[in-house]
Order: sequence, then C-alpha cells, then structure tokens
Amino acid sequence: QVQLVESGGGLVQPGGSLRLSCAASGRTVSGYAMGWYRQAPGKQRELVATITAGGVTNLADSVKGRFTISRDNDKNTVYLQMTSLNPEDTAVYYCNAQHIIFADDFYWGQGTQVTVSS
Repeated sequence: QVQLVESGGGLVQPGGSLRLSCAASGRTVSGYAMGWYRQAPGKQRELVATITAGGVTNLADSVKGRFTISRDNDKNTVYLQMTSLNPEDTAVYYCNAQHIIFADDFYWGQGTQVTVSS
C-alpha cells in the first residue's frame, strides 16, 4: 500500500506562486508514474501534470509554461511548482501514483485546496 499526502495548498493572489508537495509512504514510488490532477467545483477531475518513473514530464496545455512537475525519489516526494496563477486554477489538487506495470496498482491522495483570488 502507498499513502499519499499532499501539502502546500492555500490562498494566493492572481499572479502568485505555490509549490505543492506529495509525500508518499508505505513503499517507494520509484516504480510509479506520478501525477497531479485537479477538480474545480462542478467540474470533472482533470489531468494537470504527470511524470514518469524515468522523469519524463507531461503538462496540460492550460498550465504549460506556468507549472512544473518534478520528483525526488530519495524523498519519495513529487512536487508541483505553480507560477502565474489565475482564478481558473482554483481547485482541489490531487496527487496520483500509478504503477508502471500493474494497471490496478494506483493510489490517490486526499487533496489540497488551491484558491486564487484577490
């Protein structure tokens, strides 16, 4: 089992920055692709960014150039650096771990709220 705990969310003004962290415990996530998803009120959960076990990243078009995903396997942690935030980025952000081989071996964190407002 893998437990994922997100942190770093909060209230930020438009144009501001935040860094989200997702700390994994229970086992190493070096064999997992990691991702950040978000869900705004009344909307479906959507992909924000993913990073493979080998460090290849993928970002949603809406966040390209503003967000960066990274991972530190020594710390069993994945990060989402968010800059130039705007109100449309307001959502609950969830961390996901997906095993690179076993499709049914995946986990979600509990989410962290990000609110962009003046």
